[in-house]
Amino acid sequence: MQLVFASNNAHKLQEVRAILPECDILSLEDIGCHADIPETAETLEGNSLLKAQYVWDHYHLDCFADDTGLEIEALGNLPGVRTARWAGEPANPANNRKKALAELAGQTNRKARFRTVVTLIRDGKPQQVEGIVSGSIATAEYGNGGFGYDPLFIPEGYDRTFAELPAELKNTISHRARAMQALKQIL
Repeated sequence: MQLVFASNNAHKLQEVRAILPECDILSLEDIGCHADIPETAETLEGNSLLKAQYVWDHYHLDCFADDTGLEIEALGNLPGVRTARWAGEPANPANNRKKALAELAGQTNRKARFRTVVTLIRDGKPQQVEGIVSGSIATAEYGNGGFGYDPLFIPEGYDRTFAELPAELKNTISHRARAMQALKQIL
């Protein structure tokens, strides 16, 4: 089965292709889409739908899109829908991590969760699924793997960050892995 993943993020594409090996996953670049698809919705669900709908409307290809948010309990679930650009434009993962650590300085409640919402559009009909992984924010950055907030996020039941865990393990327990497993169920 061939599906377009409405992303050109190399890290996300690698993860999704590893999680869904039975599908031929095409990127936006693979289909000749060079647009910067706007993410103007106020929710993860809305942004995921906007991206998938753009691909369907312009290319009429079965597709899916995701939007992910890190929700930190002590910060009122921020950065949430603003996760990728929390520290400002242009998006900079290192600056986002620094901001998270600064905002949590002195906080004892470090509970957090990653939430991914995936919108699948087949034959013009959208369906949404989500994946959630709970955990906590470390007091410093640890590990060299992964991307984004991975050096800060310690998944529940583990004592290492996503960036310290082997990719094969992360790809079975992460928010994106859980969303992709839910996506597999409807495929």
